[in-house]
Amino acid sequence: MNFIFSIVVAAVAVGLVVLIHWVGVGALDLHWFFGICVPYTALIIFIVGIIYRVIDWARSPVPFRIPTTTGQEWSFPWIKTNPIENPKGMGGVIIRMFFEVLTFRSLFRHTRMEYRNTETGPKIDYEWEKWLWLAALAFHYSFLVIFLRHFRFFMEPVPGFVHLLESLDGFMQMGIAPLSGLGIPGVYLTDMLLMAAVTYLFIRRIYIPQIRYISLPADFFPLFLILALGTTGILMRCLIRTDITAVKELAMGLFTFKPVVPDGIGVIFYIHFFTLCVLISYFPFSKLMHMAGIFLSPTRNLANNSRFIRHVNPWNYAVKFHTYEAYEDDFREKMIEAGLPVDKQPEPEPTEESEDENKE
Repeated sequence: MNFIFSIVVAAVAVGLVVLIHWVGVGALDLHWFFGICVPYTALIIFIVGIIYRVIDWARSPVPFRIPTTTGQEWSFPWIKTNPIENPKGMGGVIIRMFFEVLTFRSLFRHTRMEYRNTETGPKIDYEWEKWLWLAALAFHYSFLVIFLRHFRFFMEPVPGFVHLLESLDGFMQMGIAPLSGLGIPGVYLTDMLLMAAVTYLFIRRIYIPQIRYISLPADFFPLFLILALGTTGILMRCLIRTDITAVKELAMGLFTFKPVVPDGIGVIFYIHFFTLCVLISYFPFSKLMHMAGIFLSPTRNLANNSRFIRHVNPWNYAVKFHTYEAYEDDFREKMIEAGLPVDKQPEPEPTEESEDENKE
C-alpha cells in the first residue's frame, strides 16, 4: 500500500499547487505576485540550483575509470574492436555521448527481468523494454518542441523556425465542429504525444510490481505536475478562451525585464504558468536533473583506456602511510615471540667476549 500513499501525497501536493493559484488570483487578485514575483523567483532557484548541483558533482572524486561498456575493448590489431561502445579515446566518447543524449542508446538496450513459474519449473526471463524507450523518446522530444513553440510568446518578430515547427507539429490538425457556438482549434501532435507518454510512464510505475515497490512521492510528483501543465495548456487552446495578446505582453515584459501585468488574462493561464514555475523550481532538486547529470557520469564520459594509460585521481591528496618495514621494526620482537615470520632477523646482542675483542 506504500505506492498508494505515494500517489495520494503527490496528487494532494499538485492539487494544492493548483488551489493556491486559483485562490491567489481568482479570489485575492494577486496578479502581480503570481505573474511577476513567482516566475522570477522560480528562474533564480532553477539557475542557482543547477549550478550548485553541477559544481557539487564536478567536485566528486573519480578514483577509477568505470565506463560502462558493451563491446570489445581495443587490444591487439587483429581483434575487431567497438570504438563507440568501448571507446579508446575522446573521439569515441563524444560519439557515444551524442547518441546517448539524442537517441537514449542505453535505454534502447534496457531489459527487464521477469521471474516466472513454468511447467518445467521456475525460470528467469529478460524482456526488452522497447515501450519505455519509445515513451521516453516521445516525451522528451515532444517537450522540446512544445518549449520551442512557446518562443512565439517571448520574441517579436517570431523566428522562422517557430513557424516551421508549428506547421509541422500541426499537420494533423482538423476542423472540429463548433461546440456551444465556438470553433475549437485542432490539437498539436506533440500535445497528444506528451500526454500519452506521461500517462504511460505513470501506468507503468503502477503496473510493474518491482517499480511500484520502489516508487516514492518524489517519483509521482513531477509526473502529476507535467500532466497538470499539459492539461491546462490543452484546455486553454481548445475549450477555455484566453487573451493571447495579453499573455504575450506579459511574457515579453518578463523576458525583457520590463514586467507588466495586463488585464484580461484568465485564471486558467495563471494556473498553467504557476505549475510551470513550480516544476522548474523543483527541477534542480529532483531526478529530473539527469538532464545535466548525464554529462558528468563517469560511466559515460570516460574512455576505457586503463590498460595502457594509468588513471590518477586528480583529487588525490598526500596520505601519511606506515610501511611494512617500519611496522616490522616496531613489532619485530613481539612477532617472533608469537611465531610470526619476519623479513629481517634481529641483530644478536653483543656478548662480553665480543666486547673484549672490540676493545683489543
